[in-house]
Amino acid sequence: MDATFWAFIGLVIFLGILAYVKVPAMLGAALDKRSDQIRNELEQATKLREEAQQLLAEYQRKRKEAEVEAAGLLSAAEKEAAQLREEAKVKTEEFVSRRTAMAEQKIQQAEADAINEVRASAVDLAMKAAENLIGSKVDNKVSGSLFKSSLEEFKKQLN
Repeated sequence: MDATFWAFIGLVIFLGILAYVKVPAMLGAALDKRSDQIRNELEQATKLREEAQQLLAEYQRKRKEAEVEAAGLLSAAEKEAAQLREEAKVKTEEFVSRRTAMAEQKIQQAEADAINEVRASAVDLAMKAAENLIGSKVDNKVSGSLFKSSLEEFKKQLN
């Protein structure tokens, strides 16, 4: 009997002891327990992944809603700004037209005042010239007759 035979016998005895102590059942139970644990972890990971996908879809929906709302707000703000620009333009044009009209009225009034002043100066000058001319050429007798004729003409105009 050689050593190989005794090694084989030792191996068979060792395997018998392992089977008697129920090591294969313990190994199977440990492997089953480990497979159950891995299965549970996979199920949890699947649930977490589904929840993450739902959250992602919800956040994408909220983001799209926020973008639509922001676009609406931007559009409304642009419309309001355009309306305000138009109102400001109209008010500015009205203000300019009122100021132009006032300036034109002031110019017309200044022209009328200047014309009246020139007329008054011309009348004063003509009266002084006539006074000087009449004073130098007319004596008391002629001035009395001129006064009477002017007075009669004035009375006729009053009637």
